[in-house]
Amino acid sequence: MIVKNKDQRVAVLVDVQNMYYSARYMYKAKVNFKNVLKEAVAGRVLTRAIGYVIKTDVVKKEKDFFEALNKSGFEVKEKDLQIFPGGAKKGDWDVGITMDAIRLGRKVDSIVIVSGDGDYIPLVTYLQQSLGCLVEVIAFGKTCSKELTEIADDFIDMDMGKGIFLLRR
Repeated sequence: MIVKNKDQRVAVLVDVQNMYYSARYMYKAKVNFKNVLKEAVAGRVLTRAIGYVIKTDVVKKEKDFFEALNKSGFEVKEKDLQIFPGGAKKGDWDVGITMDAIRLGRKVDSIVIVSGDGDYIPLVTYLQQSLGCLVEVIAFGKTCSKELTEIADDFIDMDMGKGIFLLRR
């Protein structure tokens, strides 16, 4: 647990697909991103809140969802779903989130990564050791990389706050 004071500047970076699919498959629910942001900021100074999303071919539903994210306080960054010959699909923001975190690292005291993806472990180490940032992780503990929870300066387990973090269908 870290000390969170009202003067700390914080950036919140949300891997939306990671959270969406965890909530959908584990709880048959949706993530309450507004509450995630509130918990991440924790009364501190919000510098940036970015939600990283993948666009598919479900345009109307996605547009409404992206607008809802924006109204909840997030800048929304969109990327098209990649479809490879043979039908394989890929849609992730790991490199984009990493680059934004590095760019923001000198401007904030703490970066909150909302994802359980273990691919962020080298990023967390870099932010802590090279830029002196606190790095907090918010994710579902059941699907979060154990190493990521251990290396983070603080970890909020969304499984423990399902009433706060989930919207039932």
